[in-house]
Amino acid sequence: MLQRLIPDRFILVLSATIVFASFAPLPAKWNDMGQMVAGIAIFFLFFLHGLRLSRADVVRAASDWRLQGLIALFVFGIMPLSGLAASIMAGPYLPAGLIIGIIFAGILPTTVQSAISYCSIAGGNIAASVIASALLNLSAIIVTPLLLILLSGSALEGSGAELGPEFAIKIFSILLLPFSLGQMMQRWLGEWASRRSKMLGIMDKAAIAMAVYIAFGSAVAGGLWQVVDASALLIIIMVAIAMLVVAFGGSWLVGTLAGLGLQDRIALMFSGSHKSIATGAPMAALLFPGPEGGMVILPALVYHLLQLIISAPLANRLNQHGETTRKMAL
Repeated sequence: MLQRLIPDRFILVLSATIVFASFAPLPAKWNDMGQMVAGIAIFFLFFLHGLRLSRADVVRAASDWRLQGLIALFVFGIMPLSGLAASIMAGPYLPAGLIIGIIFAGILPTTVQSAISYCSIAGGNIAASVIASALLNLSAIIVTPLLLILLSGSALEGSGAELGPEFAIKIFSILLLPFSLGQMMQRWLGEWASRRSKMLGIMDKAAIAMAVYIAFGSAVAGGLWQVVDASALLIIIMVAIAMLVVAFGGSWLVGTLAGLGLQDRIALMFSGSHKSIATGAPMAALLFPGPEGGMVILPALVYHLLQLIISAPLANRLNQHGETTRKMAL
């Protein structure tokens, strides 16, 4: 039952990380060292992504251009606009960091594991979901920061975001460079990585948890829970629920209007609706060093948890519907 409810159990690790950071944040005197360690961890994380993502998968990702195009349009088009609209409506009631966080949640790429797992449970097009996850997360290295600049506007002023001339250098040195190095070293380390995928997966998740702990702990030390009270947290939950309604309902509607078959609609819905903390946490730590990073990542964490809770019964219902349809066809 737990596996069906939360196929990506890493959300439990992230939840524990948030609780631990709330009660035992990194001391201020160690903050600079923590940021340096987080930077090294993020570099290593994207190196692993480059090492494990086959170039053949990237090439195959463009094969079904119609379905992949619809998923990309939804993830990097409709969902960012949904996040922007939600941020405008919630603007008068939340601090700037959380407003940016709502926009940030809307522009993140799809998850790698949970979207595929729920697509499988629902009986969808698993291959399309796998390829979409690879392509979208690869594109997000450039697309997500650019969308953040485009949509956040004046909300970024005074936020602490490092989006000046040094921004492009940081993106290259901490995200693109290690990913490119990983791609180049596949020839020598690709087989080694495939044999140790479980160990590398643990190291992968450890780097993400470290980035969340340092960013969130820094925000707690800077007074996060004095700024984000119960009413603000409730607003974030309501905003996440509204965005999820748009995400699941809108993606299903787009698939229906496009005339996609049931399996492709399922792939579009889960790949288009899910948002990745694996990509979001390192990027938030990179773009918003210091207390602001924890505040920015909070809406994405809430969205991520709720998407898993909603996806479980929905996937099971779609599976049952598919079984009924197949029996009637026979």
